[in-house]
Amino acid sequence: ALELIDFKNALEQFQNLVEKMIIQKTKENSGLYTKDGDEIDYDKFYTTVRALFGPAVKDQNVQAFFRKIMNNPDERPEWPEIFGCFAGERDGVSSPSKESMVLLVSEKQQITHSVVKRKDVIKGIVKVPFLHLTITASQRGVLTVFNKQRKSFFSYSFYFHQDTAWITGCDFLPNLKYVVAVTESTVILWDYKSKESKSDGFVIKPMKNCLLCVCTVTMADNLAKDTILMGDDKGYVYLLTITNDDFIMKQSKAEKESQFKVLDSESFDIPKRKLHDDWVGKIKYFSALKRFGSCSTDSINSFVLDDIKRLEDQLPVKEFSVPKGVNAFTYCGKAKVIVTGG
Repeated sequence: ALELIDFKNALEQFQNLVEKMIIQKTKENSGLYTKDGDEIDYDKFYTTVRALFGPAVKDQNVQAFFRKIMNNPDERPEWPEIFGCFAGERDGVSSPSKESMVLLVSEKQQITHSVVKRKDVIKGIVKVPFLHLTITASQRGVLTVFNKQRKSFFSYSFYFHQDTAWITGCDFLPNLKYVVAVTESTVILWDYKSKESKSDGFVIKPMKNCLLCVCTVTMADNLAKDTILMGDDKGYVYLLTITNDDFIMKQSKAEKESQFKVLDSESFDIPKRKLHDDWVGKIKYFSALKRFGSCSTDSINSFVLDDIKRLEDQLPVKEFSVPKGVNAFTYCGKAKVIVTGG
């Protein structure tokens, strides 16, 4: 209770400080302000905020708050922003967390489980909301599934070693319930649910070009198969459909090192189309648009957005050019816009 009272007192002083700054800035804009000893500049604002809230505020948030007031005093920022929080009525927060009685912030949980060793890096993180899973793939071959149960995370990991190939991307197959990952020359399908062996799965190889990215095509028309898209270092985008029957009919002997069953890539019908003149940096399927997107550092064919049927025919695709290409993109359904980063 004493902490809450002290916080309320500090908050009142902070809000009074903000009001003085707004009055000062408004007078400056109208030419009526004359500088005196009570002028509030950034140094004075920073020192006062630090004295009121101590280490609870970060320097970048103090700077951002000060700039907002100075740039537009009519649209004053809300006080939670000084703590880096952006809570409002539209956030839909019904009740505060027990661990956060003052600031309305979303609950977060840190995963302390170490999934990679030294000189290894995470190359992909995928969330599977309907199963409460988080999947990570490391460059040197560690695939991990975090399963949130009883408010804690359980993880299943295995180390995939295939020559010296590095993993370049991962995703989840929602119908077959497999983790898919791509290396420079193979496609990995890991059955993370297998309790008998952590190395239960399949490897599709060889792939002629170096695979750089992978994503799942989310369609609910057939629960017995999954479709994935892949991009390579020659500008090609691949379309690969996998069914349960493929696991039975096309497998060969397991290799000694990985114990993964090998599926010959030549036995699959894998349509591909050259959409870019440089590496395919990212590929993503947007179920809301029923379109896939792929990007490249290619300055002419920088970003493609079209139906996956275009990978099986030669009809023109919808694309646009950006100088020096596109490295990343995403889609916002609420705003109905696609944003690219070059």
